[in-house]
Amino acid sequence: MSHFKRILSAVVLSFILGAAMAQQIPMYSQYIMNGFLINPSLAGRDGYTTINLTVREQWVGLKDAPSTYAASFQTRILKNSYISKSTSVIRKLVMPTKGGKVGVGGYVFNDNNGIMRRTGIQAAYAYHIPMGVTNDIPNTLSFGLAVTAYQYAVNIDGLIYDQNDPLLNSFDRRVFIPDFNFGTSFATTKYYVGFSMTNLLRGSLIFADTSSTRRRELGHYFLSGGMKFPLADDWLLEPSGFIKSSDMFFKAIQMDLSTRVYYKNDYWAGLSWRTGDALIIMMGLKYDRFYFAYAYDYTLTDIRRQSIGSHELTLAVKFGESARRYHWINAY
Repeated sequence: MSHFKRILSAVVLSFILGAAMAQQIPMYSQYIMNGFLINPSLAGRDGYTTINLTVREQWVGLKDAPSTYAASFQTRILKNSYISKSTSVIRKLVMPTKGGKVGVGGYVFNDNNGIMRRTGIQAAYAYHIPMGVTNDIPNTLSFGLAVTAYQYAVNIDGLIYDQNDPLLNSFDRRVFIPDFNFGTSFATTKYYVGFSMTNLLRGSLIFADTSSTRRRELGHYFLSGGMKFPLADDWLLEPSGFIKSSDMFFKAIQMDLSTRVYYKNDYWAGLSWRTGDALIIMMGLKYDRFYFAYAYDYTLTDIRRQSIGSHELTLAVKFGESARRYHWINAY
């Protein structure tokens, strides 16, 4: 095992035990492409039924570097939605939502980081409230609550450490943690803003042994927002920001500042700067109901000596006509 790998493994291990100040959750460069992964209030907000796949390979070239895989589904429960139609045969058991204001979604994920693997599932419920109209399209205030359950698994095979260390010999190699996430957002045709937080219970329901080792998850906080500016016919500029923090607050704040340019809403490209970490190039296109997006992170830290950067690929498909997005006004 290389000297660098030992250092990385030790950092990851200390993070598992709650001693490090790093974040415990996956990082996404294309948070705009699928904000549902970080804010449950976005479930079904646009009225489409969406399936999304995200693959992120971080610090490519570095052995045991972080990698994340996520598959998500979200939809709005509308009168003519696929879910409503598929349950029409048991209509007596179906309670129609008020004005089609309910969105639901879920995703499964696998996050690998050195000797640590985090695998889990999340189910989200969102409630969308019309708040006035802009350009004949309703502004929306949304709230979302998600229940999540995941397993931490740690593999120390091959790890070089003091065999007599009482801390390393007493922690659980696998723990199962149920918890909750919360989010809220407000969106118009011109701007949007959102706030979310994870691990509301701080991992207090860890399913493990009665070891005296103290373990506590960190709560994480996300604040995002952006505006849309028409530049010319078929061209649109969208600057946005994404602030991430945790219970460590100012010791762990990180910010993404991004700008994307759209052409006919079918093609886009952009740049992003992640403070203290990376410069990011983003691009994507829409074909029929399919969306493809790619992001490349050029690392600014010393890790760039060991890595050729990070790659993130997002694929999505949306079902439903464009006009269907606003049917919830008179859905029932």
